[in-house]
Amino acid sequence: MQTVTFSSIGKPTDVLRVIKAPLPEPGPGEVRIKVIASPINPSDLLFVQNMYGTQPELPSGTGFEGVGIVDKLGEGVTMRTGIRVSFTAIGAWSEYVLANQRSLIPVPDALSDEVAAQLFVNPFSAYAMVEESGLQPGQWVLLTAAGSSFSKLVIQLCKMKGIQTIGTVRHNDLDHELKALGLTEIINTEKEKLTTRVKAITQGRGVSCVLEAVGGNTTSDALKCLAKGGTMLLYGVLSLQNPSLNAGLIIFRELTIKGFWLTDWMRRVDSQKRQSVARNVLTLLVSGQIQLPVEATYPLTDLKKAIEHSERAGRRGKILLKA
Repeated sequence: MQTVTFSSIGKPTDVLRVIKAPLPEPGPGEVRIKVIASPINPSDLLFVQNMYGTQPELPSGTGFEGVGIVDKLGEGVTMRTGIRVSFTAIGAWSEYVLANQRSLIPVPDALSDEVAAQLFVNPFSAYAMVEESGLQPGQWVLLTAAGSSFSKLVIQLCKMKGIQTIGTVRHNDLDHELKALGLTEIINTEKEKLTTRVKAITQGRGVSCVLEAVGGNTTSDALKCLAKGGTMLLYGVLSLQNPSLNAGLIIFRELTIKGFWLTDWMRRVDSQKRQSVARNVLTLLVSGQIQLPVEATYPLTDLKKAIEHSERAGRRGKILLKA
């Protein structure tokens, strides 16, 4: 089989290799999946650079989610082969991968492979973070990196809930699309001062919550946009720069800063909550109430081109790898 692997930490386009490997054999509680498609997410690329919450054990596969067909069952697994499932597992960028049966979600026929491949990381994170934020109808949330696939999902979820959204961008080429999804206000941080615009938009009150993914000065500025008692949920550091935080601001406005990592959230909540989120996410996707656009699909052999495409500014959808 073909699979993507790396033996040293570094820039993904430099260290990742497509190699031939023997078919893996499932152990107890595992299934082998014939992979149909897998997305390229920022977390996948950070993992290769050892900048993610899970450290790679070298040599390692990469890719954290995808869709495929259950091909072989390990000991103790009661499900049948031949069914299509969304899965999470390290090594999804491969023709075949092993996954724990608990990480699988059977995919309804109405869901396309392109959507099912993206089921976990962004939809679950978006749904869980909107819930975690405690935002109520009419309140304001600030989304940094508003053009990302994650933010587009949050925008759609907030519109359904009556939550007002402000999104930051560095270019205005996605403005029409973001507005069509339901983004209330757009701030181009290359042309406008973030804190001044947020103050004007919210009539001086500030936002109840910030969902922050950039780091550096963006985090520092976004913190100033919070209303008294507001919360910032940090879920990424795309700039790879740590922010400087104003301690006095945090103290006297009684602000809360929390990290959010889907892996730990999934471990922390009970199985009933996980199943509820899965049902709700599937319902929204099957009904078309939220969209997961795909911009391009590449074979594993074009891995470098696919990664470079995924890192382009102004991208309008996810980049998928197909085995």
